[in-house]
Amino acid sequence: HCNFEFDLCGWKQDDNDDFDWNIRTSSTTKMGTGPATDHTLQDPSGHYIFIKSSFLQLPGHKARISSPVLSRRNKNCKVCRGNCKILFCYHMYGAHIGSLIVYQRTTSKHEEILLNLTGNQGNFWQCKALILAGGGNEDFQVVFEGIGGKGPKDGIALDDLTFSREC
Repeated sequence: HCNFEFDLCGWKQDDNDDFDWNIRTSSTTKMGTGPATDHTLQDPSGHYIFIKSSFLQLPGHKARISSPVLSRRNKNCKVCRGNCKILFCYHMYGAHIGSLIVYQRTTSKHEEILLNLTGNQGNFWQCKALILAGGGNEDFQVVFEGIGGKGPKDGIALDDLTFSREC
């Protein structure tokens, strides 16, 4: 479980992208560019990770963050029976929102899209649970990819990234 209150909890910024997800609080944001509170504490001082287009990033630029590697060799792993899930909360609000894509990536770099959201999703936190695909014997990671929007009123936030116990 990662709520970003202290650090990235083992999640890693990908080298294969254009910019990074940043930990931030709502108390440091400008209005219209992010959530009013984090999801965990429901407080402006709570933390989450966030991307926003700026003069440094162009529309279409990508920021990717990857989970620690999950092993299929663990005898307790029930991913093959569809019990392993990633649960997370997201906030995508603004006139120029880009996209949020969630992948399952094997250690041999094969990526399968689990979710693809584009555009304004509303000015509130929403939570999803995605089943991680079974089959195969390769270890894997979950990757969150944020794609910059086409203007200043964009921003994608993530909070409370949690793997179910079966993972």
